[in-house]
Amino acid sequence: MRVGVDTSPLIKTRAGTARHVRGLVGALRGRPGVELELLSFGGTGRVSSVARDALWYPIGLPRRARDLELLHCTTFRGPARARVATVLTVHDLALLRTPEAFPRWHRLYGRAGLRKVLHAADAVVAVSEFTREELVALAQVPGERIRVVPNGVDAVFTPQGPAMEGNYVLAVATLEPRKNLARAVEGARLAGVELRVVGAHGWGGVEVPGWVGEVPDAELAALYRGARCLLYPSLYEGFGIPVLEAMACGTPVVTSRGTAMEEVAGGAAVLVDPLDEASIAAGLAEADARRHELMELGLAHARPFTWERAADGVEALWRELG
Repeated sequence: MRVGVDTSPLIKTRAGTARHVRGLVGALRGRPGVELELLSFGGTGRVSSVARDALWYPIGLPRRARDLELLHCTTFRGPARARVATVLTVHDLALLRTPEAFPRWHRLYGRAGLRKVLHAADAVVAVSEFTREELVALAQVPGERIRVVPNGVDAVFTPQGPAMEGNYVLAVATLEPRKNLARAVEGARLAGVELRVVGAHGWGGVEVPGWVGEVPDAELAALYRGARCLLYPSLYEGFGIPVLEAMACGTPVVTSRGTAMEEVAGGAAVLVDPLDEASIAAGLAEADARRHELMELGLAHARPFTWERAADGVEALWRELG
């Protein structure tokens, strides 16, 4: 079957969505009976971003997909009308849940087009049960049209390999409001530990001490291995790939209670109240005390999360629709 896959997120970001696209396409490429056509538009600037939302997804992408058997959009951005069966992957519904945390154009798109696109799709892939529940509750997508296919972990993230030197806690996040980095900084200060923050500069005027910017994956893996733990107290995520990356490197994890991260952590992490700096600090102390236990739990828990398994789930859905 000939399937068009929207790879535009690779232009816009190196964060979780880009990891998803790279991992999934890599695992699907070369499979018997599957011919992929990778589709994208524009560049990295704001004008290209607006053009993708206003022109590419509603007009250009459906035209490019006319001769294909199926179109898979790797985020909730997609056409409201297409001549081929269409699948959307939804990573989260932060645009509906926390619109104030996004730039103005993204908020406008969320209000104007998101629900139309979701309801036009023949099927929706959610990356977690948490996101599936959000789709039903916030966007009124019928549950029977949603397939849960969890993300995988890239092969570079293993316990074997060099470890960064230092006595530090690691945070991996784009600098944006919902990542809760100000409380992460205060929690680390209360715990008396150094915090290093890795990730892209985002929006919302977020600045934090200890920010080192983006790093190559090999260096990120070394940072995970050398860290006392990963601190990931985000206020809202649909999955939280760094939780599994850290576990796959043998690094204890401290993350938010009552979120998608709790689901993804699967009992192998310390859970804290992300709104309470004292709870974050206590979680860091607990992760130190339980270090060896959490390392073993995390390694075992992360092992099944592969891109091959994710690709199996997506391909099965394609064949059902085809």
